[in-house]
Amino acid sequence: MRKGSFGAWLAIALGVVYFLAPLVATFEFSLRLKRDVYSFEAYRLVFASGNFQASFLYSTVIAIATIVFGILLVVPTAYWVQLRLPKLRGIVEFITLLPLVIPAIVLVFGYIRLYDSSSILPLTGSAFGTDILLTLGYVALAMPYMYRSVDTGLRAIDVRTLTEAAESQGATWPIILFRVILPNIRAAILSGSFLTFAIVIGEFTLASLLNRPAFGPYLQLIGASRAYEPAALAMMAFAITWACMGLIQLLGGSGRGPRVAR
Repeated sequence: MRKGSFGAWLAIALGVVYFLAPLVATFEFSLRLKRDVYSFEAYRLVFASGNFQASFLYSTVIAIATIVFGILLVVPTAYWVQLRLPKLRGIVEFITLLPLVIPAIVLVFGYIRLYDSSSILPLTGSAFGTDILLTLGYVALAMPYMYRSVDTGLRAIDVRTLTEAAESQGATWPIILFRVILPNIRAAILSGSFLTFAIVIGEFTLASLLNRPAFGPYLQLIGASRAYEPAALAMMAFAITWACMGLIQLLGGSGRGPRVAR
């Protein structure tokens, strides 16, 4: 063994134990719903719950809508900044970082104040309007991650050369964006999309204060009234998050360089 390798492996082992020990303890506790026997009864009760199915389906639909809106907003913006307005990169990056600085509770109270029933655009006056407001709030929360993923993907390809080549073939801007640029930043878009999905599934503040039946408030409600089911839900939420990370690596790493869709 090389000199100093023992200390490095020891640090890795301590980090693994520190990370895995709470997970193992939580998983073991989630199996103890039945006295003196390990079982998946807590997981069965969670899956059988109508509230679980409704809240998870609702958050999944909102997450998909958030991803679509985020892509439509971020990709053209990042592409235009990369191609035509590089001097504005710092300003745009600062704007996209604001959701990390402004707490979600401040953001949602601002939404409620601006879009209540007495405003010009009373989104909170109906369930559909509130869903739109929640989706836009999630777009803002996911903006730092989506923008940086897309911006990193754009920096990895020669945007100017691809654009000029497409223009020389008579391609219009929508065709350039959706058939030339998007296929070449697929991995970046997937990364931002899965990160956005993980954020939406576990978010509590916006959904709770806007009174929407999302998965985050459901987790909090179960945690306040049950013992073993919250542990099962925590393990499931952890599995969903890591599944997203695995999909980023699996689907995002398959690109083989710039290409133009025919």
